[in-house]
Amino acid sequence: MFNQKNTSSVKYLIRFCILAAATFTHAAVAAETVQKKWYRYYDKNGVANISTSVTPAHIQHGYEILGSNMQVLQRNHAYNAELDIKQSSSRASAARQREQDAKLKRAYSTSKVAESKRDDQFRNIKKQIALQQEQLKQLQADRISFKRQEMESFRKGVPVPNQLKNNIQYNTENIKNTKATIESLNISYRNTQAYYEDIIQRLKALE
Repeated sequence: MFNQKNTSSVKYLIRFCILAAATFTHAAVAAETVQKKWYRYYDKNGVANISTSVTPAHIQHGYEILGSNMQVLQRNHAYNAELDIKQSSSRASAARQREQDAKLKRAYSTSKVAESKRDDQFRNIKKQIALQQEQLKQLQADRISFKRQEMESFRKGVPVPNQLKNNIQYNTENIKNTKATIESLNISYRNTQAYYEDIIQRLKALE
């Protein structure tokens, strides 16, 4: 009775080992089959070329990835140098745009912050323009007074005093300079408006 039990156990163990070995072998073969791939390209004459690795010729002509039973798994287009150059330029442009966007976010955070800074500059420029306009009014009023004195000298037939001549000359120069300053401030206002318009629109697009 003891020997019969031992014999059964041995037979069972042998069958288990055979089954395990067969399973392992099948898995190994299946894994090898899955991993095995071929790469095929057609040359300018339409001749198929197959290899187990990708060569420069594959990249130049475009190639197909084949499975173990030669079915097409994936197709890769031929390398296009002109297209690659264009895409490279686009990638560089996109990288520059991302860098500029990052700088804008660091400088202004949000479009509301940018609008606030723009309005602060607007107020400052308008204040300077108002001061220059007041100065221009005073200079023009002084000019009227100086010209009246000059006309009075002409009417009396006496020489125009040198001090009056100097006052008229300085007044003329100051009027000219003040007008130029006002025009410069107006240009600065328009430039500031254009500068912040682009920034605010970009920040809004990023929000």
